[in-house]
Amino acid sequence: MRGIEQGDDGGWNIVFDGSHVGKRGSTEDERLEVLNPVKRMAVMKEEGIAAECIFPTIGLYVWMLKDPAGGKASCRVYNDWIYDTLQAKSPRFCCAGLIPTWTVDDAMEEVRYVIELGLGALMLPTVAKPDWNHRSWLPFWDMVAETRVPVVMHQGTGHDMIWYRGPGATIANLIATQSIAPRTATMLATSGILERRPDLHVVFVEYNIGWMAWTMQTSDFYTESFMRYETMSTGKKPITPELKEPPSFYIRRQIHSTFQDDPVGLRLLDLTGAEALLWGSDYPHEEGTYPWSRKTVDRLGMDLEEGVARKIFRENGARLFNFSKELLDTPID
Repeated sequence: MRGIEQGDDGGWNIVFDGSHVGKRGSTEDERLEVLNPVKRMAVMKEEGIAAECIFPTIGLYVWMLKDPAGGKASCRVYNDWIYDTLQAKSPRFCCAGLIPTWTVDDAMEEVRYVIELGLGALMLPTVAKPDWNHRSWLPFWDMVAETRVPVVMHQGTGHDMIWYRGPGATIANLIATQSIAPRTATMLATSGILERRPDLHVVFVEYNIGWMAWTMQTSDFYTESFMRYETMSTGKKPITPELKEPPSFYIRRQIHSTFQDDPVGLRLLDLTGAEALLWGSDYPHEEGTYPWSRKTVDRLGMDLEEGVARKIFRENGARLFNFSKELLDTPID
């Protein structure tokens, strides 16, 4: 998406550059076909997927727009469009609404709209300005927690993903981008945002899961270490606020992350717990598991206890995104 332009009728039009991320060699018609609910349902049946959460692709760049009015309008256009295109077509679809974060008031207004519209998740950028722990966001977090609708933060949102250029930059940029997840998750925990709002759940999308155990252990280690320091010369304590529990408690309870194929992360289950993890196919992208999702899940789950596997590959997503057991137990026609 290049941005938005005001049309002759006074409305706002999204301007696309014609590009779309999809499976290698696919035509533009095939790429657009993934927006067809009948096509998506056929793929879900083929892949053994009973319901799915759907996130934007080009729309992930919306928070890079400089004009607040344009960004707000772009989010509203997308939210109406994705609701009409997919969310309204089947209870098996849970689509995320884009929340404009250029101002707190605009963000709160769109949360109300998205909830009333009936979208199933609130998408926020992983990086915000001001940062998510800034006092100006406190009423926003209160409001989001009251909705009991999950927040989703997709990798690469709210910041430039080009960290490096030249030889090796492609993969190095991806690793750098994924490093934002532990930074933001830690801030949500150590700032007290999660402690004061136990009903707030945040799902980090496509960040994989291996980082979660490291983040839990490292945030606890530094919290315990710095609590031993004397009060600083300024009179402030080195750790503020002082939480009732270590940061890992809140991360384990309220932070979740999705993965396509992360066997390393699954080996750390004794540290993260199963409730924090969600599998996703990332259809139709090249790094996704289509058309081998069944084989991928079988391979990843073969050494897991049945109850643990059901949480990771089914129950956690159903609980967070409000899919009913009756729906999931009903085969796709």
